[in-house]
Amino acid sequence: MTLRTARKVVWTVLVAAGSGERFGGPKQLARLGGRTVLDVALDTALAATDGVVLVVPESSMESMARLGCIVQKGGATRSDSVRAGLARVPSDADFILVHDAARPMASGKLYARVIEALERGELAVVPVMPVVDSLKRSSGEVGLISVSRENMMVAQTPQGFSASALRAIHAARLDTTDDADAAERIGIRVSSVSGEAHNLKITTRSDLAVANALWEIGVRGIDA
Repeated sequence: MTLRTARKVVWTVLVAAGSGERFGGPKQLARLGGRTVLDVALDTALAATDGVVLVVPESSMESMARLGCIVQKGGATRSDSVRAGLARVPSDADFILVHDAARPMASGKLYARVIEALERGELAVVPVMPVVDSLKRSSGEVGLISVSRENMMVAQTPQGFSASALRAIHAARLDTTDDADAAERIGIRVSSVSGEAHNLKITTRSDLAVANALWEIGVRGIDA
């Protein structure tokens, strides 16, 4: 049973094709709450949307094959991997969410907020959190210069798009750090919804330790 009741068909492209160089290995296979990071992220995506295309390294395709999702080989860059996954999303999808498996703590409620914004007519939606730290910009010989954090936000995933918008975005074949950036570059307005403080991205071993600590106190993606 899904966490949504809308009539629109919604799919997720779940990106897990990174090498995990900074983590020291494939972080999607690291343990979170007794399971793998990927298992946690996949369960939430499957519960929150109508289908999932899981994008993984070619070497992992056989071991990652599982009931309930399509497994697709990733590309050389994140953008290439999203395009590969997008190509496997059925043509009847109305909305497509793109989520990084390295953010396994994203909740079903966050997915729902993104989908609700798309149902209101937004073409591109990004969950964001306000910047709380002081910001500095390096300016060569001048040294550090303070930058106002007013209106500054940190972007998260899942990012949601109308299917036609996301296909147009990737038809431009831009190589960007996230799909919202590519949307902006081709002139598509990007809106926002509230993100989640616990929706951290696992990049290093210390990030995984924080995620496991959150899990232990009951902050668990699908249940949050």
